[in-house]
Amino acid sequence: MHRTLIIAKWKSDDPAAVADIFAESDATDLPHMIGVSRRTLFTFHDLYIHSIEADGDIAPNLYRARSHPLYEDINTRLAEHVYPYDPAWSEPKHAMATPFYVWTASEGRIR
Repeated sequence: MHRTLIIAKWKSDDPAAVADIFAESDATDLPHMIGVSRRTLFTFHDLYIHSIEADGDIAPNLYRARSHPLYEDINTRLAEHVYPYDPAWSEPKHAMATPFYVWTASEGRIR
């Protein structure tokens, strides 16, 4: 299982609107194109936190999907509600958190 964590900031205080945007998008082929098997959205103060689970690293498929109309639609709609945490953001990897410690019950410490 591969996990990706995306961090951004809220423009508005309307998590329900963002949930609706993802519900509509998740009903399309986009999650399958990218390889997403589970998505969880969080809010913490002014932070938007997006957890993605997949069988493998989603980055290659995500970059391929960036020019697809389904990706462009959700990206445009989300821009009304969230903005990059890093003002120098220019691509998805600039919003992805980097894991520095992983532990599982079956394997112990992984990193």
